Amino acid sequence: MQRPVAGTQGRGGRSGGAGVKAEARRQAQERRTTRLDRPPTWRGALNRAALMALIFGVLVTLAFGRSPVEGAILAGFMLVLYIPMSYYTDRFIYNRRQRGRSTGTSPRPPRKG
Repeated sequence: MQRPVAGTQGRGGRSGGAGVKAEARRQAQERRTTRLDRPPTWRGALNRAALMALIFGVLVTLAFGRSPVEGAILAGFMLVLYIPMSYYTDRFIYNRRQRGRSTGTSPRPPRKG
């Protein structure tokens, strides 16, 4: 008779399975749909633009050897450009999605898998 190796346990039955994965996939799809159905906001555009401007300022300072003051000035300039660009891009995508839903057509085919 073989003895189990010390510190190991048998694997036992699998918990979950296909039903759990399908439920998780369904919940993720619902969360995605809910998120995409919310109209864009200036606050969301500001948050996204601030993050991108910060990354831009750091890259300008580190990659191009500019002073931190120059990086901050360029980041501020980019922030002013990024805010409306981000908002209007989001609004365009949101409106396109809503038009597609109202006519029953989708702007892109559903993904497989």
